[in-house]
Amino acid sequence: MPPVPTLTTKGTATRARIVEAAADLVLARGVGGTSLNDIRAGTGTSKSQLFHYFPGGKSDLVRALADLQTERVLNAQRPFLETLDTWEAWDGWRNAVVAHYSSQPSWGCPIGAMTSELLGSDPVLAAEVAEHMDSWRGYLQAGLTRMLAAGRLRADSDPETLALATFASLQGGLLLAQSMQSAKPLEAALDAALTALRSAATPTSSRSAS
Repeated sequence: MPPVPTLTTKGTATRARIVEAAADLVLARGVGGTSLNDIRAGTGTSKSQLFHYFPGGKSDLVRALADLQTERVLNAQRPFLETLDTWEAWDGWRNAVVAHYSSQPSWGCPIGAMTSELLGSDPVLAAEVAEHMDSWRGYLQAGLTRMLAAGRLRADSDPETLALATFASLQGGLLLAQSMQSAKPLEAALDAALTALRSAATPTSSRSAS
């Protein structure tokens, strides 16, 4: 991977502007359907300028897009994402996820979409982008680990498996939400996931959450 250039304050702002504009193009057309020429035209950027900010070309730009989309998604879930140690926090997280994706022009998960598309053309880059998905899922697992330590989950509960099942429900709900252009599949998937999580709650914890 080419080294990231040292940028001035103005250069940092210009790079961020290019990434934000490119994110909208890729969201609408996909990675494969968006060329560097498309990005140059959409951002008013010359070829030399584009390669100054992204020395590795399109791969570098995709990495930057993944960083941007991840930060957008995670910020939309805060502060609940970092405090998933009560059932109230899980309810707040569920509502924050639904609110965020309901407000987006595209219902699907941009990170998941990039990963899926890149698997066939650039599996190495796909693996890098997928690390963002792993990080996101890690927040869920960390919250469930704290729930277990606090006695809110049964002693035989496995936070890793529960987090994976919840994240799979989320991603499946987003995929259907995109195809149906509706929040209903996402809401149903998350509600089912939280019901499954509560089935692992200790009796005292479950009563206090009802």
